[in-house]
Amino acid sequence: MDKLKVKIISNIYTAEDLLPEYKTEGSAGMDLKAAVKEEIILKPGERKLIPAGIAISLGNKKTVALIYSRSGLATKHGIGLANGVGVVDSDYRGEIFCPLINLSDRDFTLKPLERMAQLIIAPVHIMDIDVVEDLDTTVRGSGGFGHTGR
Repeated sequence: MDKLKVKIISNIYTAEDLLPEYKTEGSAGMDLKAAVKEEIILKPGERKLIPAGIAISLGNKKTVALIYSRSGLATKHGIGLANGVGVVDSDYRGEIFCPLINLSDRDFTLKPLERMAQLIIAPVHIMDIDVVEDLDTTVRGSGGFGHTGR
């Protein structure tokens, strides 16, 4: 497996401060930290783009880095990602930013180096596209949006 190459993009923090890390042996995601000098206040409904202070190289085009909300911040404080899930393509070399949004009814204070999101590396399946007249049939067919009931 290719190793994740990480470059630190910060004049205020060291590599040790910003390196993403797995917190437990069974963790799927590495925590991304807020590479900010001062506390940032997110008001209810407000979005802010927060730097993670790192850029990455995934090593091959069949991998992607996915950025997810941290469940503790989401459930306790209503803090999520404005784009749902961030996608870092294998050929992107710029700094990673997290578009945080406050979905609660209270101000939230993000502290410098606070863990704000998690990064997961996943395989990508590159598809060949074939335009056809019909698709194969299934029992479900085109039923969707609650077609099986509650």
